[in-house]
Amino acid sequence: MTESLLFDVLREGLWITVMISMPMLTVGLVVGLAVGLFQALTSIQENTLTFVPKVAAMMVVFWVSMSFMTSTIVSFFTGTIVPMIAGS
Repeated sequence: MTESLLFDVLREGLWITVMISMPMLTVGLVVGLAVGLFQALTSIQENTLTFVPKVAAMMVVFWVSMSFMTSTIVSFFTGTIVPMIAGS
């Protein structure tokens, strides 16, 4: 394994990590901004009000996007990692 091949695989792995984490992080950001705006407008400063909606929304998005995440990781391993291990 050459150094450039190692860096290419690491770069692709990091890009896939970004791709599969983006839906949950985006929803967490949007829900956090909405709850923060709601708290600022109503002067309600409850810690659980910021935590529970974000976690619930992120769990829903995780459940919805599980097939995308799984297929992306499986295709990366079967297309890149497994052939490298097998030596082809």
